[in-house]
Amino acid sequence: MDLQNVCVGQTHASFFKYGEKELLEKVNQVIDNSDADLIVYIQQVMKKTFLNRLSPIKAYEDSFEVELVKELHVVSDYVFKKYVGNAFSNPDLCKLLKEHEIESIELVGVDGGGCVALTALGAIECGYKVTLIEDAIGTMLVKKKLKYNNKLRALGATFA
Repeated sequence: MDLQNVCVGQTHASFFKYGEKELLEKVNQVIDNSDADLIVYIQQVMKKTFLNRLSPIKAYEDSFEVELVKELHVVSDYVFKKYVGNAFSNPDLCKLLKEHEIESIELVGVDGGGCVALTALGAIECGYKVTLIEDAIGTMLVKKKLKYNNKLRALGATFA
C-alpha cells in the first residue's frame, strides 16, 4: 500500500522517513513468499485542488511521484488508486475482491498510523478478515498506529 516514489522512492518527499530500503526488502519478502490468490497494489493520488496545490507533498495522477517504486516486486496488474486513506473507498477494489471470492486480506506498506490502518478498518467493515504484517508496515505516526492497532485488535484483526 502506497509504496510510491513520493513516499519511499529514491527521491521521496523529505517529510517521509520510513527506512525505505529495509521496508522495501521486507515488503518484497512478503510478496515473494506469498501463496495468496491475489496480490493488489494501492496508490494514493491527490486531486489538483487549491489546498492540495499548497501542500509540500505532490502526488498527482499520472505523475512520477504516484508511480510504484521500481524496487517493489510487482507480480500482478492489479493496481488501484485511492484519493482518501481507506483503499476500500475505491469500488473497483471491492468488486475485484468479490469476483475472486477473497475472504481475508494481508496488509503491508505505509503508513501504519494512517492509510494502512484506515484500509484495515475499511476491510473489516466490508466483512474481511484482516492481518497486518507488522515488519512490512512503515510507520511515522506511532501514536496513531498504537491507537488504531488497539481498535483493530478489538475488531478481530490479527498481527503477524
